[in-house]
Amino acid sequence: MSRSVYIAAAEGASVKSIVAFGVLDLLTRQVDRVGVFRPVAPSPESDVVLDLLLSHPAVRQDRTEAVGILYEQVHADPAAAHAEIVRRFAALSQRFDAVVVLGSDFTDVSSPGELDFNAQVAADLGAPVVLVVSGRGRAPDQIRLAAEISLSELAAQHAQPIAVIANRVEAEQAGAVREQLAGFRGLQTAVIPEVPLLVAPTVRALIEACDGTLLRGNPDWLDREALGFVVAAMSLPNVLTRLRPDSAVIAPGDRADLLPGLLLAHESGTFPNLSVIVLTGGYLPPQPIRTLIDGIEHDLPIVTAPHDTFQTATQLAGVRGRITAASPVKVETALRVFADAVDGPALLGAMNVAASTVVTPLMFQFRLIERARSARKRIVLPEGDDERILRATASLLRLGVADITLLGEENRLRASASRLGLDIGTATVVSPDDPELRTRFAAEYARLRAHKGVTIAQATERLGDVSYFGTMMVQLGLADGMVSGAAHTTAQTIKPAFEIIRTAAGTSIVSSVFLMCLADRVLVYGDCAVNPDPTAEQLADIAISSAATAARFGVDPRIAMLSYSTGASGDGADVEKVRRATDLVRRRRPDLPVDGPIQYDAAVDPAVAAAKAPGSAVAGRATVLIFPDLNTGNNTYKAVQRSAGAVAIGPVLQGLAKSVNDLSRGALVDDIVNTVAITAIQAQQTTTSDAG
Repeated sequence: MSRSVYIAAAEGASVKSIVAFGVLDLLTRQVDRVGVFRPVAPSPESDVVLDLLLSHPAVRQDRTEAVGILYEQVHADPAAAHAEIVRRFAALSQRFDAVVVLGSDFTDVSSPGELDFNAQVAADLGAPVVLVVSGRGRAPDQIRLAAEISLSELAAQHAQPIAVIANRVEAEQAGAVREQLAGFRGLQTAVIPEVPLLVAPTVRALIEACDGTLLRGNPDWLDREALGFVVAAMSLPNVLTRLRPDSAVIAPGDRADLLPGLLLAHESGTFPNLSVIVLTGGYLPPQPIRTLIDGIEHDLPIVTAPHDTFQTATQLAGVRGRITAASPVKVETALRVFADAVDGPALLGAMNVAASTVVTPLMFQFRLIERARSARKRIVLPEGDDERILRATASLLRLGVADITLLGEENRLRASASRLGLDIGTATVVSPDDPELRTRFAAEYARLRAHKGVTIAQATERLGDVSYFGTMMVQLGLADGMVSGAAHTTAQTIKPAFEIIRTAAGTSIVSSVFLMCLADRVLVYGDCAVNPDPTAEQLADIAISSAATAARFGVDPRIAMLSYSTGASGDGADVEKVRRATDLVRRRRPDLPVDGPIQYDAAVDPAVAAAKAPGSAVAGRATVLIFPDLNTGNNTYKAVQRSAGAVAIGPVLQGLAKSVNDLSRGALVDDIVNTVAITAIQAQQTTTSDAG
């Protein structure tokens, strides 16, 4: 039977969905098959929190099997209800390595006894309990008292708690609450601060609450969140000074003069972007104003509400938001908040969940994000005016993957982000035309390229290329790594790195690998993007660099030096090159398991390996596959990617003294996020090496 963990709240409005989704995400990085179970649900069709958990991309489960029973069954026959819950859970758990059990939501089972009910069910299922206590409106000692009372209720029902998590704690009280919870010996404890976004209502919910009608704007923006309210009852200058990011502006409908000013502020990039403008009183803007705003390109929803300003503001203030699968902004923010607050490895240890030998593509990508987030680095993205880069930046910042610097003109970039509904507020924007930086960078570039006769004037002109500018930021320590190539060729991205950063000590060649995420494992392919026809010496260097890259990303390196023959079965110049390269690897790094020349099938298939290379420590279980030339490597990775449905992450550059990586010009937002995470992890290693 699988391991399981029960997420129970001490009371309502604790927003335990943050913890449940965070625990689920944590488990998906540890094991392959993770299931979700809701012992009791309000209805078989409507359950926002359950739907959120089932929406996780690593969960492959039908909704009907995730529900135990309904509340009405508990009321009708409690004993039979408990028996049915246990039966359904036992059947479900056979299919999964781990199951997250989602306790009830204090919506039907009588609230005073609801924690007792969840404790009984947890004991019946043998599932350890993660207790979630609300910190909303409570002092630190009150939070501890609430936890003590709840823990005693769990003990009375023989449920086994493993963790206490205080959620929705005021940020300034977080330290004091941690001290209070530290007294619970033998339990994992954590404090999650209140994050307004996670309880913010969507624009759609606000429109429904005030009986509003969408007058103008992009319907896709209706699922964005409103983080606060501004009642625009003053003159425009005074209203502008009170605007806050993603706020909903409530304005009297007969104050038509405010509307153009608010739209201009939203589009400007110099004022906070808004989430919606609500015009009260049932008034429509006069025709000249409507004609004017029709000429302004914007997506901001403009809504008319039939009620007066006071009633509308009261209605909107009472709307509560929830974390749902339809809000990727909330989901990513919740994951970051959970990861920042909770010691994931310790919690997994308390759950006693052993790591799976299977590594799926999603598991690998989640681990990349987790590794990058563990020691955040500064990554510069030179192509700040590309929409994909802006979208990736917003996601990276929400997930806490890295601190992002964008190159571009600040007002224009922030206005573009605002139009797209993206929050890049914490990103740094640097102009590549900044005269002070251009002068400093040009002087350094001219110094580095003096042997090529480069003058200051030539260097200044060269620094007008954003790839050169971004690379110089990395070289001079203003950034830890760079990712470019969404709008530039590979040559435009890596040539500046060759000229400025150069190779790492002990490495003679810059090369690349692709991290090939197959259905159940990750392989490392090199070199598939940089060197057309490496010599035997270069091939050995590529193999050693690729093994180091593999180890850096959690792949145990076993190197196969690929050729069209295995062992001594063939000859010729191409085979001899691979044979010499294999010998060089063995001499330079006797600690690395390596075999070659070897054919691909003998390298990865145990049955073929037994026939072609018996006794080899690598054959049949190779993880690092080194191709003899670019033609073979590039075509093979693409063939495997397309025919086997593998996820190809890369190219990942290796051999540089600092971290620079290239994107495909067809890169998707997820590709950019993955590449930034990889670059940040490489930068962590570079920083550690520099410190040593």
